[in-house]
Amino acid sequence: MDDMIENLKAVLKKYWGYEEFLPLQRPAMEAVVRGRDSIVVLPTGGGKSLCFQAPAVTTPGMAVVISPLISLMKDQVDALSECGVYAARLDSALPGKEREVVYQLIEHKVLKLLYISPERIFSDGFIDYLKKSQLSFVVVDEAHCVSMWGHDFRPEYRKLGMLKEAFAGIAIHAYTATATEPVRKDIAEQLRLENPEILVGSFDRPNLVYKIERRQNVMQQVCAVLDRHANESGVIYCIRRVDVDGMCEELSRRGYRVLPYHAGMADDDRKKNQEAFIQEKVNTIVATVAFGMGIDKSNVRYVIHAGMPKTLEHYQQESGRAGRDGLEAECCLFYSGGDYGVWQSIITGMEPNAKSIALNKLRDMYDFCTGVTCRHRAILHYFGQELDKDNCSACDVCLGELDCLEDSLIPAQKILSCIKRLDERFGADYTATVLVGSREQRILENQHDHLSTYGLLSQHSKRIVRDWIEQLAAQGYAKKIGEYNILKVTEKGRLVLKGLETPRLLKPAKKAAKEAAKESKIGRQSWEGVDRGLFDHLRTLRREIADEKNVAAFIVFGDAALRDMARRRPSMRDGFLQVSGVGEKKSNEYGSIFLAAINTYCAEHSLPMDITPVRVMSPYESDQESLSVPSQARQKAFALFAQGISPEEVAVAVDRKDSTAKQYLVEFIKREGVDHPSPWVDDAVFQRVADAAKTINEERLKPIFDSLNGEVSYDDIRICMACLKNQIEEE
Repeated sequence: MDDMIENLKAVLKKYWGYEEFLPLQRPAMEAVVRGRDSIVVLPTGGGKSLCFQAPAVTTPGMAVVISPLISLMKDQVDALSECGVYAARLDSALPGKEREVVYQLIEHKVLKLLYISPERIFSDGFIDYLKKSQLSFVVVDEAHCVSMWGHDFRPEYRKLGMLKEAFAGIAIHAYTATATEPVRKDIAEQLRLENPEILVGSFDRPNLVYKIERRQNVMQQVCAVLDRHANESGVIYCIRRVDVDGMCEELSRRGYRVLPYHAGMADDDRKKNQEAFIQEKVNTIVATVAFGMGIDKSNVRYVIHAGMPKTLEHYQQESGRAGRDGLEAECCLFYSGGDYGVWQSIITGMEPNAKSIALNKLRDMYDFCTGVTCRHRAILHYFGQELDKDNCSACDVCLGELDCLEDSLIPAQKILSCIKRLDERFGADYTATVLVGSREQRILENQHDHLSTYGLLSQHSKRIVRDWIEQLAAQGYAKKIGEYNILKVTEKGRLVLKGLETPRLLKPAKKAAKEAAKESKIGRQSWEGVDRGLFDHLRTLRREIADEKNVAAFIVFGDAALRDMARRRPSMRDGFLQVSGVGEKKSNEYGSIFLAAINTYCAEHSLPMDITPVRVMSPYESDQESLSVPSQARQKAFALFAQGISPEEVAVAVDRKDSTAKQYLVEFIKREGVDHPSPWVDDAVFQRVADAAKTINEERLKPIFDSLNGEVSYDDIRICMACLKNQIEEE
């Protein structure tokens, strides 16, 4: 077993440039290598594909991967080829000559992974053809498509159960990012898996920052997000095609680089727009939900929903297209009650059983939007899991961006009391109508204008009161019963009526714009030690290389790899190989050009090189797991800095260069939250740097260095800026 794990780790490092397994990857890979059927549920960005790609390299023969979309297959094969893994695809988009080459590679037993569609495997004679090759195992990707309970059920996937009979003795492995327990059971049954290993990771995506607002001025709200992510990739989802076209036209008019994508467009136009987005020729794709499944673009930094999705499964899948590289990404949802009505009208035509399920899921989605509990906690709870910390530090609720009433007990008591006065026989809309003192005919006919709760919230609009009712329901103080969503007060709600518990209700006032840009904890950590100017410089270089090769930019190097380069700033090939995401083939192919760029940039900006950074936390690690373990030299340096020892003396004590010791000092300042550079930089110099940074409104070192006429060294500026940043965070 130890040899098997070491072999897998060696493959991860050699081809993908990763040192360790992500959560659940090790047992998933072990199941593949042992030849045991498996179902693996890992969130998007959790390293799901590596669970079968790495074992395919170590296992004799060729693995067959069944995938639903050509775009997904192409991206996966391109990425594997860049890493030096022999992989190919067979699909209808592949030209005849290229298809012949793939068949030759199969027959000569060169390939380690072959990607095909479910339609391809059922085409005449193809299964018999595969039987003649040496199959290692079969993978069913996006396996939720197998199940009628899944949110993207595909009938052709239902036929895959015959693979067990066709390939006797060959293990089958099902992978998906979203599958509730009924879906997992259905996958196992339909694929006829034999005692499968079932591995379910956390449904949480800790690197995603969820922000939800009621839709008011949608164009203004969308533009605010785009402006926060200038020159970064993102997706905007709309419910209807007409909304896609309208938003795309208006955003283009305002100067944003966007393209549309929906089922009403010609196939060639959709493909062209998708390729432009993948290759970063445009920043943003505006789309219906027809876009995205299987899009393997790792560096999507934001996903915007300009309308409410119809289920939380869809929301998790669509928002999950952000941050697949594990770096921070923002997911903003702008909803209204009208969205509920749109989906309700679409659902109406469904058969009764399916309609009932769909309406329940729609209500859950609306409750999520109107709720004021932690977004990560709410999503996990929906999927039967719980958050293992009190504050996710990655949603509008936990970041303190929601503007809550200072005293929400009184309006909550008024609402719950009104529900009781109405004998718990009416829904949210009617209850809100009573509370605002409406003179509608139905209110008067029922004589509910005589209730003691009539008009108790007349100073507020009906929409605000309706939102408060939904917030109370989402927090469990009221519940909705039956087809017509009749409101009932729960036991928890009775505690509110007695004044023993206070819910949270949002203020009617619009949230301050400055609060929308708060950075999550993971966002701060992922940029720790990164020189952003160098990162941008390397992004430009990556884009040029990708254009020359006609591949997606993230296939050359992901954003996480570029950040690590800009953090470590390697000067030689050995250091370049230490960068996370740099394997041997990419080092051989791109090492010289990237090292030249890094060396030149660091020389021009007087940046120290060959930094050994404190380990950056993976967003999938717990806080306890993420405690950095500095090297012995760094630990000793930190202890000396705590005594006020100078960097020059520390350099001698730990046997390091002066530049390295000064880098250790900056790390010490950040780690310990030091907000004043004394005794390492005198007060007068610190004040000059602080004044310069404030005057020119800059954090980059060179503009500050230039404004001080070169009279303060880069090292001193760097130390001062680290302290100033700590002062700002304390405020």
